[in-house]
Amino acid sequence: MIDIPENFILKNDNTPFPDVAKALLEPNGLVAVGGRLTSERLIKAYSLGIFPWFNEDEPTLWYSPDPRMILNRRLFHTSKNLHKLINSNKFEVRVNTNFNEVINHCRSIQRKDQNGTWINSEMLVAYKELNKLGICQSIETYENNQLIGGLYGISMGKVFFGESMFSIKNNASKVALEFLVNQMDFELIDCQVENEHLKSLGAQNIPREVFINLLSELL
Repeated sequence: MIDIPENFILKNDNTPFPDVAKALLEPNGLVAVGGRLTSERLIKAYSLGIFPWFNEDEPTLWYSPDPRMILNRRLFHTSKNLHKLINSNKFEVRVNTNFNEVINHCRSIQRKDQNGTWINSEMLVAYKELNKLGICQSIETYENNQLIGGLYGISMGKVFFGESMFSIKNNASKVALEFLVNQMDFELIDCQVENEHLKSLGAQNIPREVFINLLSELL
């Protein structure tokens, strides 16, 4: 059983987040428990390097893991096949034209070695509200005017906090990611925790302290 420090409990909407330097080592990065996923709370969380991550049957859990996985133009690896696919103009990329369908696909897509999804009903409502406010965006890949892949995340300053991605056809989400990295005006993409798929595309781990310092410069 996890021993949760008293100051980790978000008793109301005005309770501040603890310093991320005090986050637990196990589970890695747990820094707060409870609270509602209001737009104000979420915007504050991301600005501090914190994000919500919990299942439907759990209380709201907030994390700031150490290390943190990131991606940028310098790190991103475009394979020959991906480069060829992009240059073929087979797929079209659009920005924030169909957010609801993207997040719904991310929620329902079947993923290897995973049962269910962390995009629970509370998160679905919260991120759709952030999209209406222009804080949350989707990058979408289309083929013959049909949505076949994409991703979504939080857009703040020069930072894109990636949340989830999906593909119905091979490489569709990679095309969206390449567009995000190389065609949009972000200097840092937060990938949150280590992911083998993103690692293969060049994402790297950095110490949390370095990540937090980058946020202070780029937000």
